[in-house]
Amino acid sequence: MWATRCHVHLITGRATEQLTFDLQVEVAERMGFLDHDGRRSVEHFMQAYFKHATRVGEFTRIILTDIEAQYTKALSPIIGFFKNTRRKKPKPDFMLRHNRIDVVNSKVFETKPLNLLILFEEALRTGYLIHPDTMRLVSTSLGLFVKLRGNKEAAKVFLDTLLKHGNPERALRRMNELGVLGAFIPYFQKIVAMMQFNMYHSYTVDEHTIQVISNLSQIERGQLTEALPLVSNIIEGEINRRVLYVSLLFHDLGKGRDEDHSILGAKIAREVVPTLGLNADDCNAVEWLVRNHLLMADMAQKRDISDPRTVRDFAKAVKSVKRLDLLTVLTVCDIRGVGENIWNNWKATLIRALYRQTRRALEDGMEALNREQRGAVAKQKLRKVLSKWDSKTLKVEIERHYPPYWQGLHVTAHVDFANMLIDLIENEIKISLTPDEDRDATRACFAMHDHPGIFSRISGALALVGANVVDARAYTSKDGYGTNTFWVQDSHGHPYEIEKLSKLKLMLQKTLKGEIVPREELRDKIKKRERDFNVPTAITFNNDGSDIYTIIEVDTRDRRGLLYDLSKTLANANIYIASAVISTYGVQVVDTFYVKDMFGLKFHSKTKQASIEKKLKEAIFLSFKRAEQ
Repeated sequence: MWATRCHVHLITGRATEQLTFDLQVEVAERMGFLDHDGRRSVEHFMQAYFKHATRVGEFTRIILTDIEAQYTKALSPIIGFFKNTRRKKPKPDFMLRHNRIDVVNSKVFETKPLNLLILFEEALRTGYLIHPDTMRLVSTSLGLFVKLRGNKEAAKVFLDTLLKHGNPERALRRMNELGVLGAFIPYFQKIVAMMQFNMYHSYTVDEHTIQVISNLSQIERGQLTEALPLVSNIIEGEINRRVLYVSLLFHDLGKGRDEDHSILGAKIAREVVPTLGLNADDCNAVEWLVRNHLLMADMAQKRDISDPRTVRDFAKAVKSVKRLDLLTVLTVCDIRGVGENIWNNWKATLIRALYRQTRRALEDGMEALNREQRGAVAKQKLRKVLSKWDSKTLKVEIERHYPPYWQGLHVTAHVDFANMLIDLIENEIKISLTPDEDRDATRACFAMHDHPGIFSRISGALALVGANVVDARAYTSKDGYGTNTFWVQDSHGHPYEIEKLSKLKLMLQKTLKGEIVPREELRDKIKKRERDFNVPTAITFNNDGSDIYTIIEVDTRDRRGLLYDLSKTLANANIYIASAVISTYGVQVVDTFYVKDMFGLKFHSKTKQASIEKKLKEAIFLSFKRAEQ
């Protein structure tokens, strides 16, 4: 740690006490760390750093607790009696010393290794902290865990610690700090202090694992009922708690290797979970959840869930309501455990919508997702809201739109477009801005006569005023009108303030008239602290995820105006964009486009796909070249 501090001072030429992202890379190089096992040198360096920091913290805690025990006045007998009457007494082999759990003698672990696990369950059960002398004894007794692996009694004590006492986070964190988790489950040791070098994950992998279990525990205790009504309701029903807690413990154990961590984690679960005493059905459930723990998040955030095919494919993968419930709770806990402000109303709305539609499909059959049926319901809702319109005008509005329009938007958006289109004249652009607090976004509806490239021009205008697009839909009516809907957020991830969007209208007008060229205006230099993050570009084509469209997924480094550059490239290639879903993970972004060619067909040709991929990668390269100038 002194060496790290000295390098930071030498690199900056001054007293610097913050190990920032850009400094981490250079310090790792100076200290001789290398890339290996699928991980960057900076990640190996930071794992070593965090391990040292944890040891220092553990040592400091033990010493301070010892000093406190020596110098704190003992409670008077009468006060101690009343304070501890409601607390449970420790089991044999343990006693209370200085109001903390201690062992009766130094041979307790040696003669009965199971006590190494019983200690932490007792601390939870009784509510007492562990004495520093006992902590030291645990740290020097880790070799005894070899005798506990595969032991049925040890498995029961460990699961009881997870499931019985209402706050497993406290026990797990102390077990992790003292090396107990890694000694009992050796695969856990590999993720201890493992840092992921990106701006999305705030915690090391082991701390993230403890955080997600803490989230589940808080849900069970009713502390997040208002914030998480869906999963709170699921937890109140019949759900396999044992499967859920073990799945959360194992879901990231495969990280830090060349292999996909979900697949490797499932292999680890298949090997280790049976030794924890779970039956065959529960073991299979845990393995499935670990392998598919990213499935729901990916479907909700990277796919158009208004497309029935998305929900149908997800329902086929999940197969049962029981698995759906487990995966939903796991997904929410996992996202919330990534870092502060990662979970928001937008993600909550997506997860909730995907859950409800999937549950309906599983309970009522896949025909419940029928496009025509959903379209009929949407039209019926619009007729009800616009009941004061004359029948002829209302009929024109309802018949002018194609089926995807009716399934992709809420009735409030249909009403906005109906009011904008009723008297739209040539070359006129109408804009309707509606704060959508449930989604933490502002819905911006644009109505105009359709023409090629309008989607990219709107994207450029939005980028110019600093609006971050999180979702978008583009429709063309039978009579030639373009109805584009964008959900946007401000730089803080909140609904855009309406009073500030007057600038957007002006910019949009200028952009569409050619007075402002977004490509020239959108110069946004990459920040120094973000420069060292490696985000390789990957472009995939999927013709199976939608009945109508080809899905193009662009995974690359994020920057201002990227959506404009990508959508303009697609428009120049005569590719029609029906919708775009944007998922951001720190400096990484995944832009998903639902597209078809000028004849309304999918892109099946490998040659054509390769051509599109080349053009998109060129656009991304030029985009970042401009950012570096």
